[in-house]
Amino acid sequence: MNLYNLIIQDKEQVNLNDVFLSKNNREQLVQLIKEHTYSKELQEYGLPVNHKILLQGSSGCGKTMTAKAIASALGKNIIILNLSNIVSSRIGETSQNIKMIFDKAGRERSVLFLDELDQIGKARGSDDKDVGEMRRLVNTLLQLIDYYPENALLLCATNHPEIIDTALLRRFQLKINYEMPSPEFLDTFYDTLLNRFPEDMRSIERKYSISFAEAKDYALTAVKTALIQKLETKETIRS
Repeated sequence: MNLYNLIIQDKEQVNLNDVFLSKNNREQLVQLIKEHTYSKELQEYGLPVNHKILLQGSSGCGKTMTAKAIASALGKNIIILNLSNIVSSRIGETSQNIKMIFDKAGRERSVLFLDELDQIGKARGSDDKDVGEMRRLVNTLLQLIDYYPENALLLCATNHPEIIDTALLRRFQLKINYEMPSPEFLDTFYDTLLNRFPEDMRSIERKYSISFAEAKDYALTAVKTALIQKLETKETIRS
């Protein structure tokens, strides 16, 4: 399998200020960015730089956007790998594929973002289907994380941290939790999202108890519906 076929090609530039984050999460991410900005100075004092980070929690709440924003803030290339796409039926091939991507990210000092970590990081012995291969995968991942260079940054994401092998979880120096947004936080998100449209297109019925991604899709669909109705009304008047 071609290495570049495994990597998700996504060149979207994201600013950290554009990611909706809780106060605590934003503070942790700003600290992380500053640590990598001043890594040489910190290392002169023997201070370690956090470079193995787990983003865990609800889907659609900003984990991928966060990874892109960190890469952008540090001026680094980001390598995005969805682990659900890499698992191969051939024994040993999956481990080899992952090792190649880790090597590439380490050489280039890139931000390596592994999405859906739970696809290969399940607790050893928790999956009855091909337990041996799963154990080998987790062992390979443990070794790769242990020796990942400090001048590169590894970000992993999962919606299901509870099924990930505990030895793997211990490798991460920083764990950041993503939760479903509160109604108040979603209102702020809606306001920011809708503010760029004309006032008569902003009055949509708002949905709550959903993720930011779901809220964005819903709101933009409502705006498109309002715009199309407006255009159709104009066409009817003209005719």
